[in-house]
Amino acid sequence: MKQICILGSTGSIGTQALDVISQHPDLYEAYALTANNQWEKLAEQARRFHPAAVVIANEEHYKELSDALADTDVKVYAGKDALNEIVEAEPVDMVLAALVGFAGLTPTIHAIKAHKKICLANKETLVVAGELICKLAVGNHAPILPVDSEHSAIFQSLVGEDDNEIEKILLTCSGGPFRTFTHEQLKHVTAADALRHPTWTMGAKITIDSASLMNKGFEVMEAKWLFGVPADRIQVLIHPQSILHSAVQFADGAVKGQLGVPDMRLPIQYAFSFPKRIHLNSERLDLFRKPLEFFEPDVEKFKCLALAYEAIHKGGNMPCIVNAANEVVNLAFRRGECSFLDMGDIIERTMQRATFDATPDYDIYMKTDAEARKIAREMLQ
Repeated sequence: MKQICILGSTGSIGTQALDVISQHPDLYEAYALTANNQWEKLAEQARRFHPAAVVIANEEHYKELSDALADTDVKVYAGKDALNEIVEAEPVDMVLAALVGFAGLTPTIHAIKAHKKICLANKETLVVAGELICKLAVGNHAPILPVDSEHSAIFQSLVGEDDNEIEKILLTCSGGPFRTFTHEQLKHVTAADALRHPTWTMGAKITIDSASLMNKGFEVMEAKWLFGVPADRIQVLIHPQSILHSAVQFADGAVKGQLGVPDMRLPIQYAFSFPKRIHLNSERLDLFRKPLEFFEPDVEKFKCLALAYEAIHKGGNMPCIVNAANEVVNLAFRRGECSFLDMGDIIERTMQRATFDATPDYDIYMKTDAEARKIAREMLQ
């Protein structure tokens, strides 16, 4: 029985992970569940899955959560320090890092230092501090298994290939809801428009990132660190059907990819069960009904993807700067405080103004994140 700590159990990935656990109660058990603000949903999950502990990161909700679970034997903790401590708990076998954004970095580092298996759904951890995370993972013998559908597909395509040379990674994306929009049309789109993703059901932040293609830029960064492939050998393909989740081209020209219906439970379960494949109650792919199309992304219309590549080539703390500015403008766009096209412009100007450091450490990442957020917020005023 594998004990799992889910960081972000009330979000899209967390709830689907719990569905996987419910399908295999003989294999997996939720040892700890955490949330930031959704204490009511966390309490419901605790009553259903009976974890040893729950953590609410926002301490203001501690009393409400504690009262809601007073008649159970579930231990209730609060605060960011509690997040860092729960991942280190001795019974925990694996940690599903499903927190959204920069908030996932520190608890993931604590889990790695505690030698836990990391099922990584928080791409910002590698975007912000890829070099640091990879060194820590190797030094602490903590395996990192990707949960993003694209990176899971790449990982699955590489199983059994050992040291065979990767010529190119083919990283797919749907193109989002605005794939066919003109630049003029993009001036007038709203957050409500952006949140209607054509193929995936995701949280609000990542859905907006998918619409701007910033999410795909982050995934290029993530792939670079996970698979040791430079960015100029990672090609982004627009694939509206979201059936080919990504592929690998090898030195002999052969291409291996992983196909399936858009269902995040598959990569979540594969990270839990690797190297075994176990049954999953889900829709099966019918290729007779699914045409496969591929297009080049328009990096002029979708500036965020180009900015992500620029940050990769610059290196140092530049990806951290981009991530921080993006988190600010993503939220601002959802609140109606900036336009869709403003997001890319503000990120670009933040990159130009924030302090660059070619050899950042953990403290520099913390300072960089704070500085870039401040600059981006000033531009919104």
